[in-house]
Amino acid sequence: MSRMAAERADTPPERAEGLARCARALADGEVTSRELVERTLARIEATQPSLNAFRLVRAEASLAEAQAADRELAAGARRPLLGVPVAVKDDMDVAGEPTAFGCRGEFPPRAEDSEAVRRLRAAGAVIVGKTNTCELGQWPFTEGPAFGATRNPWHPDHTPGGSSGGSAAAVAAGLVPAALGSDGAGSVRIPASWTHLVGIKPQRGRISTWPRPESFQGITVNGTLARTVADAALLLDAASGNHAGDLHRPPATGVLEAVGREPGRLRIALSLKPPFTALPARLDPRVRARVLELAERLAALGHVVEEAEPRYGRIGLTFVPRATAGLAEWVRDAPFPDLLDRRTRDAARLGRLLGGAPLRLARAAEARLHRRVGALFDVYDVLLAPTTAAPPPHIGSMVNLNGFGTDRAMIAACPYAWPWNVLGWPGVNVPAGFVDGGPSPAEGGRDGGLLPVGAQLLGPAHSEPLLVSLAAQLEADRRWHEQWPPASTDADSAATRRSSGRTL
Repeated sequence: MSRMAAERADTPPERAEGLARCARALADGEVTSRELVERTLARIEATQPSLNAFRLVRAEASLAEAQAADRELAAGARRPLLGVPVAVKDDMDVAGEPTAFGCRGEFPPRAEDSEAVRRLRAAGAVIVGKTNTCELGQWPFTEGPAFGATRNPWHPDHTPGGSSGGSAAAVAAGLVPAALGSDGAGSVRIPASWTHLVGIKPQRGRISTWPRPESFQGITVNGTLARTVADAALLLDAASGNHAGDLHRPPATGVLEAVGREPGRLRIALSLKPPFTALPARLDPRVRARVLELAERLAALGHVVEEAEPRYGRIGLTFVPRATAGLAEWVRDAPFPDLLDRRTRDAARLGRLLGGAPLRLARAAEARLHRRVGALFDVYDVLLAPTTAAPPPHIGSMVNLNGFGTDRAMIAACPYAWPWNVLGWPGVNVPAGFVDGGPSPAEGGRDGGLLPVGAQLLGPAHSEPLLVSLAAQLEADRRWHEQWPPASTDADSAATRRSSGRTL
């Protein structure tokens, strides 16, 4: 029996192997790229009616690319991801395919790969498809009239989060071993939290946003989602690097090599207070309990964990001009502006109003915020905080709200992630466990199930290696990658598994 076949004995065959495991098996000749891609396409086809993780599937193209990878492998070529199937969020250009970014309408095919996709291809990856995202990536849910609702593999009544919800759902369900997403206010970390994944938001500029020199006035970065820290780091290293036109070009760093490195004894600040927002936010006691448990595990691993709050001040006043002005840039380029959501058009209008002096002041404030928030890291090495204030909401709970109602619901559920987008610094979501979802109103009061929540490990500029090293140490202790969602996305099947004593 081959090593991959033996390893598959404790992993259901309908689920993807890990990214590093696939790369090793391909290099050792235990499986072909075509076999891996065929299995991936079959999983996507089988789950698309229920999960709806993909906006576009490149079936014919990815099979052709897999055959080319097999020829390279047979000739002795070796690249980090040669022949491995991965997915990317539908805000990234793939040559020959449209980039709709969650919007309605027929979009023309792009002439060239985005820089991040180009680098994945250079590492040998096969891009099997583009995953769903809400309209222009604005919201922490993945629903809309352009493609319907993407559902959470842990319970289909709930959202996987957003805006990288399609990528998160695809990885959490085992359709692909890893995927790229993007994070402008938590859009990698939030869906990672709500689907029990590792989600890395890297330093601004670590993964290029080209063909845009920066995205959303610098607050949005590309990041990775995977089941393990090593897989998320492997994908990050493969996608990292810059185009000559990028505005942000951090010094190169190898993140994967930090996975096996002990982090040492760290001083960790635990922050449970949401940053200031104009609308109320309160940490759900269920989420609080899981984050505190994670803090206790970190202390048991030898770290010093103390409650301490960053000096965020009125950081939100700098976020809004950048977010809305950045949105206005995307709306300006949209081929079908009349088909956009009313909330999108209203936010873009605000962005055009704030695009002058308020935007310049917001951007100029970043250096001052670096000094003020960064003072925490004169005392502590890492900041631990909840990723979200609440477990994943039900499908449909936000999609039909008006603008104010959407903002209120977003801030109530997700007040913790966005400051690190203003700062441009790295953060890693790690799974924190599960909470009782309570009764599901969509199902007439049926059990809402166990729902994943997460916590963020946050650091100062260029601290990805330290954060990844600490996350890997936690993973070895918590073994979260051994936990899978129900094999079926049917809620009755999930309830049956829970009642039969399945341990999470």
